[in-house]
Amino acid sequence: MSTTATAKETGTRPPDSESDVAWSAHARATLNASDAKLAKRFDQGDEVDRLVALRARAADHLLKEAWARCIPVEAPLALFAVGGYGRGELFPQSDIDLLVLADSEAQQAQHASLSRFFAMLWDAGLPVSHAVRSPAQCTEAASDQTVLTALIEWRALCADEAAQATLMAAISPQQVWPPRDFFVAKREEQRMRHARFGDTSENLEPNIKDGPGGLRDLHTLGWMALRTFGVRELEPLIGLSHVGPDEAAALARERRALGRLRYGLHLVAGRPEERLRFDYQKTLAERLGFADDEETLGVEKMMQGFYRSAAIVRRVSDRLLQRFEEQFDGEALPEPLDDFFALRRGYLAARDPAWPQADISQVFALFAMWAAHPEVRGLHSRTARALAESLTRLPAFEVATAAQCADFMALLRAPRAVETLTRMARLGVLGQWIPAFARVSGRMQFDLFHVYTVDQHTLMVLRNIAAFSSGRADERFSIAHEVWPRLRKPELLLLAGLFHDIAKGRGGDHSELGAVDAREFCAAHRISEGDTSLIAWLVEQHLRMSITAQKQDISDAEVIHRFATLVGDRERLDYLYLLTCADIAGTSPKLWNAWKDRLLADLYFATRRVLREGLEQPVAADARMEEARESARALMAVQGFDAATADALFAIMPAEGFLRFRPEQIAWQASALRNVAPGETRVRVRRIADDGNALEVFVHSPDRSGLFAAILATLDRMGFGIHQARVLDGPHGTIFDTFEVLPADSYASSDPAEVEAGLGDALDGPLEKVRTSRRAMPRQLKHFRFAPKIEFGTTPDGRRTLLSLVAPDRPGLLSDVAQVLRAQRLNVHDARIATFGERAEDLFQITDAHGQPLDDQTQQALRDALRASFENLP
Repeated sequence: MSTTATAKETGTRPPDSESDVAWSAHARATLNASDAKLAKRFDQGDEVDRLVALRARAADHLLKEAWARCIPVEAPLALFAVGGYGRGELFPQSDIDLLVLADSEAQQAQHASLSRFFAMLWDAGLPVSHAVRSPAQCTEAASDQTVLTALIEWRALCADEAAQATLMAAISPQQVWPPRDFFVAKREEQRMRHARFGDTSENLEPNIKDGPGGLRDLHTLGWMALRTFGVRELEPLIGLSHVGPDEAAALARERRALGRLRYGLHLVAGRPEERLRFDYQKTLAERLGFADDEETLGVEKMMQGFYRSAAIVRRVSDRLLQRFEEQFDGEALPEPLDDFFALRRGYLAARDPAWPQADISQVFALFAMWAAHPEVRGLHSRTARALAESLTRLPAFEVATAAQCADFMALLRAPRAVETLTRMARLGVLGQWIPAFARVSGRMQFDLFHVYTVDQHTLMVLRNIAAFSSGRADERFSIAHEVWPRLRKPELLLLAGLFHDIAKGRGGDHSELGAVDAREFCAAHRISEGDTSLIAWLVEQHLRMSITAQKQDISDAEVIHRFATLVGDRERLDYLYLLTCADIAGTSPKLWNAWKDRLLADLYFATRRVLREGLEQPVAADARMEEARESARALMAVQGFDAATADALFAIMPAEGFLRFRPEQIAWQASALRNVAPGETRVRVRRIADDGNALEVFVHSPDRSGLFAAILATLDRMGFGIHQARVLDGPHGTIFDTFEVLPADSYASSDPAEVEAGLGDALDGPLEKVRTSRRAMPRQLKHFRFAPKIEFGTTPDGRRTLLSLVAPDRPGLLSDVAQVLRAQRLNVHDARIATFGERAEDLFQITDAHGQPLDDQTQQALRDALRASFENLP
């Protein structure tokens, strides 16, 4: 039979490469035109459900056309849409998942036709992912629950009723994955997926689709409903009492909100992208109509909406998953705990069907019972739903009774208080009781420093405080376990932690505004004036210890005296130290390190000493130096150094070091100088903490032009970031430089001996050959550029110039600054290096080539050189 005759009989056109190419080009143009129209409708505010359905319909039309061109009418093949496309949804950059159902003989007979079909689709730019399977192969493949998940959402494109029935039978619960097994597998899959994202949606670049509270969680509920009840939507489950009308409405609302974000993200990214990356956040916020105002950036408003949507999805999803579990296992008889609460299959449940009757004392009683029974798996779904429905009727603390306020304070003073506050926050109760907390719920700051939303950061701070209370030593916080037992009322620290950032986003100083909020809260809760003053002071000053430690010279007696004057007494110091540690460590997992731990501990001990000896009697410098010598001498004696040898080593060290360094540092440096030859460069490196990766680097060398810049460039090339540099001039033209560094790149060695050898070799060679390495700018830093700020001042003694530099952080920044200082023939005496996300805030003490402060002309020349260095970046 001729090809022409076959074509007439089958009703299909014969393979024609030119015709196929023309069709694919036309299909591509058609789809592009349709996408452009849909994008315009999106920008005009059309419902996203309608848009994804229309895009799926447009794809359906093209697929059916291509099928008709390629597949003979009588061929025993059927075409199904599966996966998300099977749901009738097609986002701008989503894959088109297809199943061709045919027995093995038909697959072989139509191999060429199917190849032509898929080739035409790919040429048309349709992102097709396909499988060709027989019914038996479908059953076999569906043994993988991820494959079954895609198949159960099938939708017929070119398939008669017989083919549809065949597919249904092949993947039926009688063949594979009974509903209960499917439920257990999907629940475990969700748990593991959440774990990949740290079990939180509140990441800086969250995944809209797969992250906790994302669209995949909603799909999971739909898949469970489909496998268990045979319904594709949750609404039919309302009549079966598995889903409440309010719950179904909430999930539908958040699905549309998340879907709109995803649709817009696909448009601005122009590629398959599910993460709200910094690359797209601002552009997407603008496209969605979020505008900046005086208090909040538009992008922050958009992200807050996402975080709140994700929180609601997780909250409702937890309840529905529990009801699915009860569907399979049955509802267990209650195990009474008291007259008001019982356990149902390990879940805490209110015994009164009318609970909580808008009585927040009953709600507080629920959380008290939960805290008293750590074996509880969670809230029973009916109780959780009753709580959710009553939230808006519960009073805030401003209008609550004295008894209700007392009930809240009882929770705060009880064991596991932080766990209780975390539960209250997740379930919306804390925001209802303290409306200011609700306002910062899901609030993010568009920077790289604050990696959590304000409410999540607050809970992290409270968690750190709870860790201090364990009484056990924690390698991260070297003295916190010693300070904690001194607290008169630990709940005061919890309240300070709860309120320290609660006023963010209102404009003005959030510390001052938060202190006002804290006073109002304390007054309502009948907290004494003395305790109220302490809480308000901690909120108002919660940044002061961190700023003092990281940006000022805490070896300077005047700095310590000023800070001690601010603190005023030992109690405030204890509370402020613990709050500062908890705050820094709760800002970012990467922010707390051994260097900051030691820095804050040093400031704590120095301040405690001043408070003990009296603010009116600051210790004279000579007395402090002699005390440091005595302590260092004692430490060296343990190492086998006699007093005469120690004193001889002290004599070749700079006198200022006995003011600037701790005795153990002085002893370490002195021991490193044993048998040092004139003109020799000696490098020593050690870990700041035994279990940490922060290193202390000591360099003793004859002074040479460009030495400081060469040290920084070498450490930069070795993959280290410098956090502090102290540069002292020693006797006979020598330098005593100390650096505290942390690995900034994966290739940085953790072996002090290796770092010691590498730095020593570099400094033994020609310094002019040591150059900063050029590395690519990290992707995230590119989106947080701002104009550098360069300011000059003078040290209190008038002997040196202070150079303050605030600039966008980048690899090699400090090394490049050092090269500029070198080119300007300036001397560096001290450097305080602080990085806050994308911001580098560095402070240098410098003099000119003659050891004098910089005059106006030299300052301007340095300013111009620094700006030129920043502008000439590759």
